[in-house]
Amino acid sequence: MNFIKPLQIGTLKLKNNIAFSPLAGCTDLPYRRVVNLYRPALFFCEMVKMDALTRHDKGTYRILSYTHDMHPIGAQIVGSKPKLAREAAKIIEDLGFDIIDLNCGCPVDKVTKDCGGSGLLKQPNLIGEILSEMLSVVKIPVTCKIRVGWDDQNIVAPQVTRIAEEAGAKAIFVHGRTREQGYKGLANRQLIKACVDARKVMPVFGNGDIFDTESAKDMFVTTGCDGILISRGTLGAPWIASLIEAELSGGNFAHPIDDDFIKDLLEKHFAYSKSFNDDRKTLVDMRKVTTWSYKTRPQIAEFRDRVNEAKTLDQLTALINTR
Repeated sequence: MNFIKPLQIGTLKLKNNIAFSPLAGCTDLPYRRVVNLYRPALFFCEMVKMDALTRHDKGTYRILSYTHDMHPIGAQIVGSKPKLAREAAKIIEDLGFDIIDLNCGCPVDKVTKDCGGSGLLKQPNLIGEILSEMLSVVKIPVTCKIRVGWDDQNIVAPQVTRIAEEAGAKAIFVHGRTREQGYKGLANRQLIKACVDARKVMPVFGNGDIFDTESAKDMFVTTGCDGILISRGTLGAPWIASLIEAELSGGNFAHPIDDDFIKDLLEKHFAYSKSFNDDRKTLVDMRKVTTWSYKTRPQIAEFRDRVNEAKTLDQLTALINTR
């Protein structure tokens, strides 16, 4: 079976059906510059709050930074006020983004307490209202990222899928966990399949626990989804979409994933981070990125401890060079 294929999301034609998720605190501009070396079909900036965006907050605009060669690229907004969503969507379109997503999945308390993120799953009809407001002012495709429900007693993903499609959303990204689960347990792929069954024609992307080619294949086979959205699986593996595409198409990834390969990518990531952040922020971020990058390599525990103890960029670079 040919799992990898081009996919249309509204007016946006993707070269394949593998996308990278927005991840708050992770998918910043330096990360996306590294990811962009492998040209994923679609990737997103970190989510931004619609109220901060409409206030023209400088930090929010900085989160939305991208380079001219990153298209197609998406932005994701979070919040629960339809009129603000309308204004935010227009700003996103004017900034040149190719697609805009409404976050209905973030489980963090400071987001859900204002009914944002997965808090919206308690009010499925409000999701439709927000999407309708966004769609009324933009020409770029509008999508929605959801979890399957607030908790096991309130599974609403198939209902939200129908509401989103009726509102005019061009795709939906379904994470197979509830808000109550956080990131514990396994993503429920049968509930993602229920969303595939609930839609009419709108593409459904399966999301959750995709860390390699086998888990990607299982997502396609189990759910019948049109595409996959990779989240935590991209951390330390910016090449993962290319690897999955190659292996599911019957080929092999172009590079051996060894220490030299990882060092080369980390060198690029260092350079991108230093051009975007001050030294302190670069050190904090690169300690995190370094441990992600070596997570599957041997003798990682002791190395990770030493990385997290590095006090300067020079110390961190020396550690990497002695691996």
